[in-house]
Amino acid sequence: MSKFTVVGAGLAGVEAAWQIAESGNKVTLVEMKPHKMSPAHKSEYFAELVCSNSLKASRLESAAGLLKEEMARLGSLTVPVARECAVPAGGALAVDRDIFSKTVTEKIKAHPNITLEYREYGKIEIDGDEYLIIATGPLTDGILSEEIKRICGNYLSFYDAAAPIVTADSIDFDKVFSASRYGRGGEDDYINCPFNKAEYESFINELVNAESAVIHDFDVYEGCMPIEKLAKRGLDAPRFGPMKPVGLVDPATGHRPWACVQLRRENSAGTMFNLVGFQTNLKFGEQKRVFSMIKGLENAEFVRYGVMHRNSFINSPKLLSADYSLKDKPNIFFAGQITGVEGYMESASSGILAGINAVRRAQKKEPLILSEYTMCGALSRYISDSTVENFQPMGANFGVLPPIEPKIRDKKERYAALSKRALDSLTRE
Repeated sequence: MSKFTVVGAGLAGVEAAWQIAESGNKVTLVEMKPHKMSPAHKSEYFAELVCSNSLKASRLESAAGLLKEEMARLGSLTVPVARECAVPAGGALAVDRDIFSKTVTEKIKAHPNITLEYREYGKIEIDGDEYLIIATGPLTDGILSEEIKRICGNYLSFYDAAAPIVTADSIDFDKVFSASRYGRGGEDDYINCPFNKAEYESFINELVNAESAVIHDFDVYEGCMPIEKLAKRGLDAPRFGPMKPVGLVDPATGHRPWACVQLRRENSAGTMFNLVGFQTNLKFGEQKRVFSMIKGLENAEFVRYGVMHRNSFINSPKLLSADYSLKDKPNIFFAGQITGVEGYMESASSGILAGINAVRRAQKKEPLILSEYTMCGALSRYISDSTVENFQPMGANFGVLPPIEPKIRDKKERYAALSKRALDSLTRE
């Protein structure tokens, strides 16, 4: 008989265990609380919401709403519970966090196929017909952290120092140009946003005076300087760093720009671009305000803002397949934020698919790889896309989905069409 173990009873872990149990298989769920608590956790209950109590937008024509609807159709545990204990929050699905976590915990404890073990998980060793899902979250540390580093070949990051990411559709291509420095690489490897001297000095002034986010005791970072801190070292510091214009010629002027921000593809489809070297700790609203001063990004849609905080995650494109299993150890799966999906429901969605696919692997069936048109499928493909360089965690957003052709200019209509296509695709799976 197959043996299933899930480590971690957060959102991803409970979803994975639920899927395995609902398939008729016995599963052991290992949770260190209350034996040991991380700095971020306070409650004894499972699926604890450590930050906001909002699970983001409810409406189907939103990325977050689409994700939750897909999860519900896949047999989610957390989405129906969240809907049952919702509190008024406008267009968002927000919950009474204590009732939510308590209800999830009660359902897990009551399931006849789930055995609970309260302890820290140590050595990662599985044999033959054993299947392990690691869903221990972004604050994984101690012995398990060392074990993950061992089996992942040190592809484990301890700090999330990420630059903002924008959608390709929102870039004003009339104001930017494509080129690599000195003509190295492909002509369209980078999108270049040029500055003249006055524009650059105005931008740096706003950058150094922008408000930074609060750093909590468990949100620390090192070894990667935020762009605003670099700018405070001197007016020209960014111009000799990530904004250096050397090797570039702006075709609009025929000259080298005074400074330049480069955008690099974030995915193979070229639907998203990151701001190269713009790791930042600015508040999200300040990032929107200041980075919209960059030429070509005046109306940019940010699908992820820059962050710098404690966040353990693996380099999934190097390690994981789209079913969330390790490429070289396919009986071991990862789920949750440790895979690089970012957000409550994104973590839970990865747990659903990891649980389903662990069972399918035990049954010698092909894995369930959802269509790239679905939000769940697109996220699983993003974290396993071997073309992704400088991997950054990603939450649900319409930028990860293939665009609608022909393009629908009205954003609301475009998002509604993307959601309809996703749910139609999910129905056919």
